[in-house]
Amino acid sequence: MAYTVFQHDPKWEPRRGLEGPFHYPNGQVLYYDPKEGQYYDPTTDFYVPNEDVAELQQSILDILAQDPQKDPWKYVTV
Repeated sequence: MAYTVFQHDPKWEPRRGLEGPFHYPNGQVLYYDPKEGQYYDPTTDFYVPNEDVAELQQSILDILAQDPQKDPWKYVTV
């Protein structure tokens, strides 16, 4: 899946060796590190546990399940 965030903050540019940035409805931005097989949070400089990433991804699906016409990205603060 690919998403476009219209209010783009240049702070969240693509990074060498990482996939993303991935913006979540709660405002969190993560990058995927394919070498580590984990998501990286640049604001904390730590990898995010897979369970936490699954919750973030589920939040997108929950928003879409409430109303398929609703834009989940309007809640993103960038």
